[in-house]
Amino acid sequence: MSHTCYVFDAYGTLFDVHSAVARHADLVGPDAARVSEIWRNKQLEYSWTRSGMARYRDFWTLTQEALDFALASVRDANRQARQKLLDAYMELDCYGEVPGVLRALKDRGARTAILSNGSPDMLGSAIRSAGLDDLLDATFSVHPLMVFKTSPETYRMVTDFWKVERGSVSFQSSNRWDIAGAAAFGFDCAWINRTGQPDEYADLAPSRVLTDLSGLLAD
Repeated sequence: MSHTCYVFDAYGTLFDVHSAVARHADLVGPDAARVSEIWRNKQLEYSWTRSGMARYRDFWTLTQEALDFALASVRDANRQARQKLLDAYMELDCYGEVPGVLRALKDRGARTAILSNGSPDMLGSAIRSAGLDDLLDATFSVHPLMVFKTSPETYRMVTDFWKVERGSVSFQSSNRWDIAGAAAFGFDCAWINRTGQPDEYADLAPSRVLTDLSGLLAD
């Protein structure tokens, strides 16, 4: 095994960010998928904008603000679904291969962790509801730093805590911008391209591109 540590982004990588709306699609209305898309896009946009301005708000606050924008933007969306959607976001579904991959990596002696923009309460709730508590050695939230990825100091949380070299860390994310940030920091990166997106950030390439996390077991 070429890596001693496997670190995962949470949202979109371990947890399906669209599962909250999918769970309540009938309540949200016929444009539920559009609501989910806007919600996710605005959640990310707000984190980047806040980091750029050095005006931090925690990720749960931004998640709520992004949902409010999404519901207001889609004319036929049922705004009464708001609380159910927020409750569901705290207990997102994990992708099917996630528990088995984490267990296999730990059985090989690797350390496993999450590094996420998510607030500590959000991450703790998602981990517990997915039954991943015993499969993760650490959970790194950017919240204590009050800045979001892709700031280099967010990735440094891992190396500082575990006292490891950057190249010994395999970092996984479904977000290409996150892979670019981690590659710039010096992690060995696997882009989990679940939806077949075109590549970007050509100067900050991942070492490998996988369709899901199962490909890590070939390391």
